[in-house]
Amino acid sequence: MAAALRVFETFLSLQGESTHAGRLCWFIRLAGCNLNCSYCDTRCARSFEAGREMSVADLITAALDSGAPLVEVTGGEPLAQTGTPELLAQLLATGVDVALETNGAVDITSVPPGVCRIVDYKLPSSGMTDRMLEGNFRCLTPRDEVKFVVGSREDYEVAGEVLRRFRLPEQTPNLLMSPVWGAVSWETLAEWIIADRLPVRMQLQLHKLIWGADRQGV
Repeated sequence: MAAALRVFETFLSLQGESTHAGRLCWFIRLAGCNLNCSYCDTRCARSFEAGREMSVADLITAALDSGAPLVEVTGGEPLAQTGTPELLAQLLATGVDVALETNGAVDITSVPPGVCRIVDYKLPSSGMTDRMLEGNFRCLTPRDEVKFVVGSREDYEVAGEVLRRFRLPEQTPNLLMSPVWGAVSWETLAEWIIADRLPVRMQLQLHKLIWGADRQGV
């Protein structure tokens, strides 16, 4: 059993992204990340020294006490901590819906079945495209989701190539595309998707629309 995980913050909010957008959700944001994306909006959580240590048992108790039907483990990069799969398994055992947001650069096969794996594919404007693990995009299930964050027309074109190369629509219907906040307008991205009949679901970051782009803990 993992003694503890490094936790940046926990909080109750509405899920702002993914196919679960709008649902009441308890967030467990773990500290530490192995990437340095240009548009990172959780830079304060990137350090493995950030936050505090919490036991898996205490994290489970807090999640259940929140009353939320959905728990998301995010970061940072949650799979950069070896105790994360155990936390996910114990959350599943309580009967809540469990989601994991991961950056595509860490092997996802350790994640317990039953968890919704929300896997980012980092596009060129992130500066991290070369860190993507191709195996992560060949082992998806209909429960899983792939997220593309688009900061330029080049990003959009590359995302289309990735959809085709990994045959992502054949693996999962949950293919998400959102604009980098302030870099590509919502209207522009919508028009690109419509023009190409791209098989994705456009999403906006609901939490930023409600509370603003810089608010933490929401």
